[in-house]
Amino acid sequence: MFEKLDSIEERYNQLCIELGDPEVVSNPKRLEQTARVHSELEEIVEEYRRYKYLSEQVRQSKVLIEEESDPELVELAEEELDSLQERLSQCEQNLRLLLIPKDPNDERNVILEIRAGTGGDEATLFAQEIFRMYNRYAEAKRWKTELISANYSSVGGLKEVIATINGKRVYSRLRFESGVQRVQRVPETETQGRIHTSAITVAVLPEVEDVEVAIDPNELRIDTYCSSGPGGQSVNTTYSAVRITHLPTGEVVTCQDEKSQIKNKAKAMKVLRSRLYEKALQEQQDEIAANRRSMVGSGDRSEKIRTYNFPQNRVTDHRIGLTLHRLDSVMEGDLDEVIDALVTHFQAEALKELAIA
Repeated sequence: MFEKLDSIEERYNQLCIELGDPEVVSNPKRLEQTARVHSELEEIVEEYRRYKYLSEQVRQSKVLIEEESDPELVELAEEELDSLQERLSQCEQNLRLLLIPKDPNDERNVILEIRAGTGGDEATLFAQEIFRMYNRYAEAKRWKTELISANYSSVGGLKEVIATINGKRVYSRLRFESGVQRVQRVPETETQGRIHTSAITVAVLPEVEDVEVAIDPNELRIDTYCSSGPGGQSVNTTYSAVRITHLPTGEVVTCQDEKSQIKNKAKAMKVLRSRLYEKALQEQQDEIAANRRSMVGSGDRSEKIRTYNFPQNRVTDHRIGLTLHRLDSVMEGDLDEVIDALVTHFQAEALKELAIA
């Protein structure tokens, strides 16, 4: 581990020199690439330097204890040594976590797709509430949410909603949200007070650029039609809505949120690229190891990942056995405790894999 850390620090020092090199500074593309790698290595180098400093402090404390004859000074040095060793141990653990290979998609924006499942109208209402929950969480993180398409039910719920969420490390925080999420509560239409169970599916896709997924225009069928639902003068009067079908895979994406057909087409293509990218990633992961599908973060949408129980004010994440009795605040977007627990669990699993390897 420390040989690897030494090489990382050496690389970091070289990048610091390059960032001051006029030849690099005058080349915007190279400067951006150098600065990005420098930034990626900075946290781990700072932690490694902290580790080396603490290691030296521990060494000096041990020498003092061995050579000092004054009992009081020895006692103080031993107390200091205990504190230093505890900090050193934590620092080493931090370094192990930092050395875990990062998901290449962690820095990406995401496309969030929510669909009502079993439960009829109640499922559409729950889908709308979950979409609001993620919206509130995005607002707290100062991320930007942009609606791509929404299909409403007769009771005002959401049959389907697709949106982009843009910001710093969005995918790294939301990557574990994909899956089946269910709700247990008494619907407003229930006259006998019985608790019903409904479900929705959530998909979090990393947003990808045009160059990362090659799409042959000849393999696309693009249909235009009049938009429907609440809107302005363009609704039902202009062919602004767009439906794109990717013929080889059968993937269909529609968008009618914008009044401009061109903008709707661009948004639909963005969703299509992300779906095809995720599909390719999933096929690759399946080939590498079938058992990875059972890991946290596999993104398996058939897996029931979470239950929201309103009568008990309880939310339970079934993958890690986490239960919180504050559903009300979670529905307001207070998701950090759940997401932090998932990230910690994933890191622990990754550390186990590294140890095995």
